[in-house]
Amino acid sequence: MAPREPRAADPLAVAVGNASLLGAGYLILGRRALFWAAAVVTASLLWLTYRSAETWCELLVVLWWATVVGHGWWLARRHPGAGPRRAQRLLALALTVPVLAAAGWVRFDAQGVQDEVADARADGDCGAAAGAQEGVEFRHRLVAAPLAARGDAVVEACVRLDTAGGYLSGGLTGDLDSLESGFRRLGAVLGESGNERTVRATLDRFLGRLPTDDGCLTVTIADWLREHAAGPEDLTGPAAATAARVAPGALMDCAADFMFTEDWPDARERYQRLLDEYPDDTHADAARTGVRKAGLAIELDRISGLVEAADSMGSGYCRKPAKYSQAPAYRKGRIRAVFVGDTEYTDKLPEEWRTDTAHASLVVCADEAEAGDVVETCQYRDHNGRIGSVRFNKLAVRVKGYALRTGKLVVDRTVQMGGESCPGVLRYFDALPSRMAVTPSDGDVRDAFGPVVGR
Repeated sequence: MAPREPRAADPLAVAVGNASLLGAGYLILGRRALFWAAAVVTASLLWLTYRSAETWCELLVVLWWATVVGHGWWLARRHPGAGPRRAQRLLALALTVPVLAAAGWVRFDAQGVQDEVADARADGDCGAAAGAQEGVEFRHRLVAAPLAARGDAVVEACVRLDTAGGYLSGGLTGDLDSLESGFRRLGAVLGESGNERTVRATLDRFLGRLPTDDGCLTVTIADWLREHAAGPEDLTGPAAATAARVAPGALMDCAADFMFTEDWPDARERYQRLLDEYPDDTHADAARTGVRKAGLAIELDRISGLVEAADSMGSGYCRKPAKYSQAPAYRKGRIRAVFVGDTEYTDKLPEEWRTDTAHASLVVCADEAEAGDVVETCQYRDHNGRIGSVRFNKLAVRVKGYALRTGKLVVDRTVQMGGESCPGVLRYFDALPSRMAVTPSDGDVRDAFGPVVGR
């Protein structure tokens, strides 16, 4: 049998039919094999475009579209019919126009969605970009895959920025490793074109949370931002500027916290840092006052430690006198003092004579009491009935007084305390002593030590 001749067809109708990419032109020609082959190729190219979302795949589809249109025209021209066939042309148009119109509308809609995504990205609004991209459906990915993929890339970058923001938030707790991870991720996203605004928005949200409620924590973060933040200038510039903005106030707050906990050296170090690094800041005057107060507190701590350690003439403040700049000036007359050393008798002095270290103008060091001048000699009968003489001596105490403001020796004398002597009954052990000390009253102690403090 002779092969079946192709059906006579209008070339224009065939070309228009194939322009639908549905192979309608081949059906008009009666070429079913070509129809199915074209359908397979068209479906494969569309699926490849959907899966890869590459522009070159779309170009392949366009090339295939032009090929089947031209091929259909060529086949129809080889077997011309009697003339234009109106019915064939109407059928081809009825199939092709809706397909091309639908494809054009879907691409137009996809472009509109991507315009919204691009605008949101330009505004640095990742939330709006992700919301706009949610409008992308299967039809957009099939007909306009590269456009949809660009929106997916924006959303993916926003997800990475959200992760970076989480690390930055961790840095606000003092986790500097987390802070470093956040900046590294920001830098990676910034390295991809078009993400400048969204990266800056993420960075600004982080920097806007500074200072924190903890001044010392803020100082730590600010130091890291200024000295260790890595990345392009678009990241390190704003970070350094924010560090300079929050650091002075944070240093003041941190120093105040240390003052509250009486950690005077750390407080003074923070105040001094502010003066060294930001001498023209509005907090400078308060910082100078803080340095002075902390310095005085350090002095007082040191002096108090020496005073507490002075339990004899050769220890503590008595061995190594020092000055306290804030102490009241020493003037002869009624002054208030701190009594240290051997306090057996100075503990009997009136309360109005003494004060604490912070308010004293004189530190009085008292040595152990020794025998002083003889008061009188009395006769006593010992246990064996023999009579012996006992001399009664005053109590002599070596006293040194140091002006606390200067640490200089201003009093160096030996005071003698009188008291009761020759009691009617003498209590002793073993043999009758030849010498004994008088028994001073509180008044005797006051009379002896009064001249030391101008009383």
